[in-house]
Amino acid sequence: MKTHPLAKLLGLVLVLGSSAGAQDRNVIRPLGPVTARTAEPVNVGGIRALANGVLVNDPRRRRVLLFDNQLSAYTIVADSTPETGNAYSGRIGGLYAYKGDSSLFVDPGSLSMLVIDASGRIARVLSVPRAQDAMMLSGAMGGAAYDGSGLIYRGMFRPQFHGGPPGAGSGTGGNFTPPEIPDSAPILRIDFATRRVDTLGYIKTPKVKMDVTRAEDGRVSMRSQLNPLPVVDDWAVLPDGSIAFVRGRDYHVDWRAPDGTMTSSPKIAFDWQRLTDDDKVAFLDSLRAARERLGEGAPGVAAIGSALGVSEAVIGGGSPNIQIFTGPGGGLPGGAGGGRQGAGRGGAGGGGQRAVAQVNFVEPSELPDYKPAFFAGAVRVDTEGNLWIRTIPTKAIPGGPVYDVIGRNGALIERVQVPEGRAIAGFGPNGSVYLIARDRGEMHLERATIR
Repeated sequence: MKTHPLAKLLGLVLVLGSSAGAQDRNVIRPLGPVTARTAEPVNVGGIRALANGVLVNDPRRRRVLLFDNQLSAYTIVADSTPETGNAYSGRIGGLYAYKGDSSLFVDPGSLSMLVIDASGRIARVLSVPRAQDAMMLSGAMGGAAYDGSGLIYRGMFRPQFHGGPPGAGSGTGGNFTPPEIPDSAPILRIDFATRRVDTLGYIKTPKVKMDVTRAEDGRVSMRSQLNPLPVVDDWAVLPDGSIAFVRGRDYHVDWRAPDGTMTSSPKIAFDWQRLTDDDKVAFLDSLRAARERLGEGAPGVAAIGSALGVSEAVIGGGSPNIQIFTGPGGGLPGGAGGGRQGAGRGGAGGGGQRAVAQVNFVEPSELPDYKPAFFAGAVRVDTEGNLWIRTIPTKAIPGGPVYDVIGRNGALIERVQVPEGRAIAGFGPNGSVYLIARDRGEMHLERATIR
């Protein structure tokens, strides 16, 4: 039977169309050109793009700034100086899109939320709807997002220590048990009107084991065992209020619609890199060598703080509990004070000893057999609702980090590489993207085009 020429043409179109729709992971395009850059260094803890500029949360200097569209001039929206009266009480705060063109700045130290209008003026001040979750509402452990009537945020692990030092009357003989840190965390939503908290899902988080020992002089050492290549999940809220749970085990996306309906997308193609036993040993040896060059103290404290969601661990000699402080004015998981003031009270209670936080890496056998696709905090969402996932490279690629762009159907759209020394902070209108640029120890904000 002779095939009609039109049928041949149709078959060719279908083949070409199918080939064009299948994305090749080897094809990586560069991000569009940088069009603006701040002259003044600014520590970027979060941004909120507006039609007339961009709000920047600068936690290091405890201020919120409104830059113009050229990123050349700015006004101070909130800071910690008494002249403005717009207190930025601690070094942790969260900046999010709010109703319309307004923004919400959550300050856990003062248990308040500033509503900032489109011109950068503080329109009003709200109280934090749930004081015990103020730190997490600020996005201290993975961001938050307003969905029209409430905030979606990651739940907080509250460590429980048992036992106490000798002579504290705890009846434990000085033996206390470190907390069992879970390997998952809930994603919660709190309604501003009703104060009701709902659990929307769970994400896998790094599993950390803590060992606590006490010397004869009463000095306590806390040593954590960290996996430097954890297989974790990440999450993000889309413009329509849907939630994307990006699963690290097999690299796919679970979607939660605003009405609670759950769907799953197929696995995303990824160049999984197998780690042999020798690869695992070599990887950990290189990390230990780097730690020795930098010194164990600072990396250890940072790592244990990241694992617990705290910045300081202090043991009060006269108290049966280890007191965990989240920072100046922060939440009180230990229930014994806040920030530096709490630490002072712990020390005055009976010659309290500061814990020595050290870090051990897990045994090579506990590393995954395949290098993970991403680390925690890797996901960003553009204005079209696409996910931008910063991937862990499986082979040497010159230049900056590469992002997988995932569509609403969970499929790979394209791969985009940002300039070296940059990372995506967020997205703005008209196809703009904001970058965190690190240069000679300083941080700047840049704006570029997506294409």
